[in-house]
Amino acid sequence: MQYPVPVPRPRWWSELVLIVVVYIAYSAGRLLARGDVNTAVDNGLAILRAEKALLLDAETPLNKLFTETPAIGIPADFLYASLHYLVTPAILVWLFRRRPAHYRAARTWLMASTLLGLVGFTLVPTCPPRLLDASHGFVDTMAQYSSYGWWGAEASAPRGMGGLTNQYAAMPSLHVGWAIWCGVILWQHGRTPLLRALAVAYPVVTVIVVMGTANHYFLDAVAGAAVMGAGALLARPAMRLADRVRARFTAASTAASPAAPPDSADAPGRSAPATSDGTAPIVGAGCQTSPGERIPGQRTTPADAGDTTAAAAR
Repeated sequence: MQYPVPVPRPRWWSELVLIVVVYIAYSAGRLLARGDVNTAVDNGLAILRAEKALLLDAETPLNKLFTETPAIGIPADFLYASLHYLVTPAILVWLFRRRPAHYRAARTWLMASTLLGLVGFTLVPTCPPRLLDASHGFVDTMAQYSSYGWWGAEASAPRGMGGLTNQYAAMPSLHVGWAIWCGVILWQHGRTPLLRALAVAYPVVTVIVVMGTANHYFLDAVAGAAVMGAGALLARPAMRLADRVRARFTAASTAASPAAPPDSADAPGRSAPATSDGTAPIVGAGCQTSPGERIPGQRTTPADAGDTTAAAAR
């Protein structure tokens, strides 16, 4: 996706403030959109039944593999708990510095998709596989391997902070959505084979990790991709709207600012007082000169020269 940038490159400090404010609003919205636990469990079971009917239940064998193989499960938990919060900001900074012409569109796409994800959490609270009853066969690998990392047994948040997260915000998976955004940006703007390889590998690995750790269903990942697609469609209209609002505020502030008082000699409709013979004075109004006195460097006209000669003769 490449959009024209109608405004100059944003300032880094204003971008930082904007991203922090949006992220805080998003995190607070997630907490407020917890939803009913029974509804979340029912939604999770409905997704699981739909996947089994469609033979899309990839999370069950992956979770069994991660649970039985610590050499896979532990690194996967570290990836789940860290990359989501490190890779995306790093690519934003890289894009701002190295591809500034494309930064604003990419940032708007990411933010629009994130806000759409918040709508999904509100409308469809979903219990992730790891929180379903043990009879469904899922194991919370984050809890199983919690002694190896900084996260606790409640969620991927640091120990003691699990209560500050919405554990039923599984549909859509923004872990997958943000990874897709990172992959698209790297593929479009990366110039080396390594970056192109990472553009493909990172979203694929993320999909496997979120299912293997029992944090998301496969359909959560599909919904995350759909949200990113919708956000991409909304990015251009969102930028146009932002430009119109900015232009309106700029015009209003310009109209409201007091104009500087005009100089008395230059004020419209006003002119310097005329002399007794009807000509403009040699000096501006308010300046006093003695008879025959000239401003330094002032040219002498022929008429003035005659007056000076006559004055000398007197």
